[in-house]
Amino acid sequence: MADLSRPRVLSLIPPMTQLNTPYPSTAYLTGFLRSRGVDAVQDDVALRLVLELFSAAGLRAIHQRVQAIPAKKRSAALHWFDDCLARCLATVEPAVAFLQGRDPSLGHRIAGRGFLPEGPRFHRTFDNYLADDDGGDPLAWAFGALGIQDRARHFATLYLNDLADVLRDAVDPRFEFVRYAESLALSQPTFEPLARALAAAPTLVDSTLENLTIFAVDRDKPQIVLISVPFPGSVYAAFRMAQAIKAHDPAIVTVLGGGYVNTELRQLKEARVFDHFDYVTLDDGERPLLALLDHLAGGRPRLNLVRTYARVDGKVRYFNASQGGENADVPFTEVGTPTWDGLPLDRYLSLLDMLNPMHRLWSDGRWNKLTVAHGCYWKKCSFCDVGLDYIGRYDGAPAELLVDRIEAIIAETGQTGFHFVDEAAPPKALKALADELQKRNRAISWWGNIRFEKSFTPELCLQLADSGCIAVSGGLEVASDRLLKLMKKGVSVDQVARVTRAFSEAGILVHAYLMYGFPTQTVQDTVDALEYVRQLFAEGCIQSGFFHRFACTVHSPVGQNPAEYGITLQPLPPVSFASNDVGFTDPTGVDHDRLGKALNKALYNYMHGIGLDDDVRAWFDERVPKPRVGRHFIARALNSR
Repeated sequence: MADLSRPRVLSLIPPMTQLNTPYPSTAYLTGFLRSRGVDAVQDDVALRLVLELFSAAGLRAIHQRVQAIPAKKRSAALHWFDDCLARCLATVEPAVAFLQGRDPSLGHRIAGRGFLPEGPRFHRTFDNYLADDDGGDPLAWAFGALGIQDRARHFATLYLNDLADVLRDAVDPRFEFVRYAESLALSQPTFEPLARALAAAPTLVDSTLENLTIFAVDRDKPQIVLISVPFPGSVYAAFRMAQAIKAHDPAIVTVLGGGYVNTELRQLKEARVFDHFDYVTLDDGERPLLALLDHLAGGRPRLNLVRTYARVDGKVRYFNASQGGENADVPFTEVGTPTWDGLPLDRYLSLLDMLNPMHRLWSDGRWNKLTVAHGCYWKKCSFCDVGLDYIGRYDGAPAELLVDRIEAIIAETGQTGFHFVDEAAPPKALKALADELQKRNRAISWWGNIRFEKSFTPELCLQLADSGCIAVSGGLEVASDRLLKLMKKGVSVDQVARVTRAFSEAGILVHAYLMYGFPTQTVQDTVDALEYVRQLFAEGCIQSGFFHRFACTVHSPVGQNPAEYGITLQPLPPVSFASNDVGFTDPTGVDHDRLGKALNKALYNYMHGIGLDDDVRAWFDERVPKPRVGRHFIARALNSR
């Protein structure tokens, strides 16, 4: 039996999360465990999987699958790939190296459009834009005369997207760059879909993933492997990895945690999960892991584990020793500094698939991810899982400590870009952070999520910009004062207008999270909301946005008190595995899916400066009412300040 008195702990990032920067969960846990004297290492299997598949050897393996498909059944992407195979084999690794920043001079060839083979993605993209007045470059508006690197990055991203289409069509339809087999885990009440997929013969993606996992285990020789799953689109891969580890060395202890577990597996009863994972932990991992390490070393009985599931005598048991004392959550001031040691920082890909300057931040550039505080200081929004620990337990840290962590991360990575990944960073904490950065004369670039509240005065926005703030994102949601009040959002449309203008005038990009389909939202509400959004773009208050379809969750105030929001919940099936989203009946009977197509079409154009003077009704395929919002409402709100 393995010696677990001083084990080595390996934390792995499963596919898929993002390709431009590591998902931060392993960096947080590795840094914390090392601060407590634990031998902890980490790796990003998600990135390594993509680099393996999108290499010359990977494309040859994909092409073997293409050849097995009759020509008449091949998609346009497969025909293109088969015709251009030699060119793809010659260019895929140079294109990846360029996106990694390792060969910038190649940008001249890529930008000239004579180097990369252009597949269906290229054609669809260029069909969306008209040539200029001279019949020339249709993307001159985006890149100008000198934007060689950005133009090349956009083209190289389109090229990888074409190759991803080939992989989906020929090998595995579940694969995407930001998710893998998401439908197998998204609010699945039973484990059966995952069980069937795990029992099936592995695809090329699966077998590559398994090989990379075993390579990491053989290299680092851990006794414990932690796999964190933040999203449904990384669950299947996490189970595939654990399955491979158990087949390779059953003595290795496997532990599952992460955001998906914290929201969806709070009613876990499925014993088959523990064929792959020995333990499943909830909420912040620091305290459960310390308790688990103590238990595995023989220092604590299983009964005293913290927020941990295990299988006992064939049944799932939940262990949660009374909180407080040695079982209390680790204060935010004591979680330590994240470390990226062990992650291949020079191999992440800066992708440019959206030309909007704010939108690109999510996929372009390697950002050091850090939190200003734990949880949300507002924790009132009715659509949010405010009762869960990651939102409901607010815990801050002094600005001096935050800047100490920032400086330690810069010293380790050599990079000064930070993405603050808070639910909503508090204005007071951001001001204190800006004060400390200015006091130390420390130059960084940062962006993060906020609430558009009145505390963000023009003066504070200017100070944040001077401290390095380049962009903020925040929830405008339905852009309706009636519904914002029902959401308990704590903001109004005119207030959002003034705050976002203050950020924009300080040179800070602004992204608005938008929502449709909230309980009792009518067609009129939707049209009015789009008119508000049009005006915010037209007045230069926001530069980017994204419309999300409202989803009711069992942990939110709407899910807990549906009658208060005028809806009735649909009965949930018996749950033994995942439970989060819950269907509901809204008496308005609005077809929000159809309206959503118009909203997203309008927003895409607004982000490119198109249609800002047009009547918003033109975006809808059906007849909709005239907006009740005054055409200059936002302008008047801005002038009234």
